[in-house]
Amino acid sequence: MSEETIKQLQKLAITKRLNFLLGSGTSVPAIPLMGTYKDIDGKSANEQLSERVQEVSKRLLMKDELAERDIYTVLDNYQKFIEGVVTILNLSNSRQIPKNVNIFTTNYDLYIEKATDQILKKYRLVFNDGASGYFDRYLDSSNYNRTVSYKGLNDNYINEIPSITLIKPHGSMNWEEHNENILIKNEVVENPVIVKPDGYEASTTFESNHFHEMLRIFQMELDKPQSVLFVIGFSFQDKHIAKMVKRAVQNPELMVYVFGYSDDDRQMFLENLGFENERSNFIILTPKNFDDCYTNRYTDVENGDEWFSFTLSNLTNILMRIKLGDLKDDET
Repeated sequence: MSEETIKQLQKLAITKRLNFLLGSGTSVPAIPLMGTYKDIDGKSANEQLSERVQEVSKRLLMKDELAERDIYTVLDNYQKFIEGVVTILNLSNSRQIPKNVNIFTTNYDLYIEKATDQILKKYRLVFNDGASGYFDRYLDSSNYNRTVSYKGLNDNYINEIPSITLIKPHGSMNWEEHNENILIKNEVVENPVIVKPDGYEASTTFESNHFHEMLRIFQMELDKPQSVLFVIGFSFQDKHIAKMVKRAVQNPELMVYVFGYSDDDRQMFLENLGFENERSNFIILTPKNFDDCYTNRYTDVENGDEWFSFTLSNLTNILMRIKLGDLKDDET
């Protein structure tokens, strides 16, 4: 079962319009989940989480060598993930699908930006965060629908350059409001434009034209034919995004694969989406669906019981193993 699942995931990644939805779980343990914070000393859980995200983002940009190991362990996970995505894009056929991957994330930390900055030093790659400008870079959704090509010195060929499109529907630590526009800076700003996880994400998001536009793009990408969405680190507790995914699976050409951290996540995903069961184009994969070599193994020191998890690094390992010869598919 596992090897068949692996081959199917690899085939979809390389032959379909590729999209990722990354949630807060992908930045753990550097940034703990919201549920681990409690109101204390007059400071709300939301404030504590925002301060932690801000602190981690600052340390990433300043290359703080004294920062705790978790911060750079997570950065390494993101870098390997981005490298795996680039591997897929370089193998895909631009005559069939664009050499582009959309990464949607509800996180407002700067991990993806920092990781991609490192990867850009090794690969020819376009990173599109929706900004335009030189000294002053402003967010504009119209900038997302772009492809970039490289032509030979004698104009004798044109090759599409792989591109990563980053879309952050909950804002970012380097977004600053400026004259009713969003200025994307190369530093953590004092009052970032973010949607805090306070239970009112849906109303806050739709009150903002910018955030509404980010979600509109998310919906449009999922409505495109021959698309696949990989979801990881996301529990579907954000009702507005859950509702969009629920609507999107009505598109029979869309495949959605949701990766659970533990086997218990399967039922939680279904309940949060209001699904009774999985569907032909909505599939949940948890550690039990994979061979042990694709999961993380833990042992309870008290009773010796073993349990397994599936994380971003495990998904990356699957993506990095893609070989055209193994897929045996005429399309590739």
